[in-house]
Amino acid sequence: MSTDTMPPFRERFNGAVAANGSLVCVGLDPDLTMLPVALRSLPTEEALTTFLHGIIAATADLVCCYKPNLAFYLAHGAAGWKVLLGLRAVIPQHIPMLLDAKFGDVGSTAALYARTAFDVVRADAVTVSPYVGSDALSPFFARDDRAAFVLCKTSNPGSGDLQDLPLASGEAVSLRVAARIHEWGVARGNVGAVVGATYPAEMAAIRAVIPDAPILVPGIGAQGGDLEGSVRAGMDRDGAGILISASRSVLYASSGSDFADAARAEVTRLRDAINAARRGS
Repeated sequence: MSTDTMPPFRERFNGAVAANGSLVCVGLDPDLTMLPVALRSLPTEEALTTFLHGIIAATADLVCCYKPNLAFYLAHGAAGWKVLLGLRAVIPQHIPMLLDAKFGDVGSTAALYARTAFDVVRADAVTVSPYVGSDALSPFFARDDRAAFVLCKTSNPGSGDLQDLPLASGEAVSLRVAARIHEWGVARGNVGAVVGATYPAEMAAIRAVIPDAPILVPGIGAQGGDLEGSVRAGMDRDGAGILISASRSVLYASSGSDFADAARAEVTRLRDAINAARRGS
């Protein structure tokens, strides 16, 4: 397993944003039942590899990040794991790969999860849950060349069950998490937040607390998030600092042999819409 260090995640992310003029993060979440018809009869590893490599080849000049979700690979056992392990070699090196796993366990276990994500899967960043506390997150913060995106205000309808609860101070739990993300980020420089596009007002409040942290923004596309509102609320002072994630709307833009071309067209549309919102047009 390689433990070679690389430039800091934020440097590589900013480089990809500049090179491709894009804040689009494509979620690589393959569902065998939704793959192009011609691929569904193939062995699992071949089907997933053909599909994902086609998506990456068609969109690599249009994105700032790729985000495989761990569950979509583990569900296929050894075949899915093998496909996941091969992604970092296929994604151009200047484009970060963010493993969406939402890790959150006690310190000794967290250390092994961090080792798996960074040294086995070779991800450049991961998503993590803050619920267990900072000692469970420290293994993910310990690598200066990698990053951790902490769940803050997630895009799902049930996120408010805990994240919106008011503390004695009157602030919501999500804002207290944001304050901790700011503290960790100032100390480490490699900590970001996850804030759903389905809650742009909350995103604006969170951005005020974390002015410099990168924000991963899920919920665009199939979840119906507010693209323009999220871009305006989530941008940092430089008009960037956000990763707008889209998965199903890109991956399954077509179920035919033109799936890669259709994915490219959808990413282009999304990139252009985001850039228009960045300009305020």
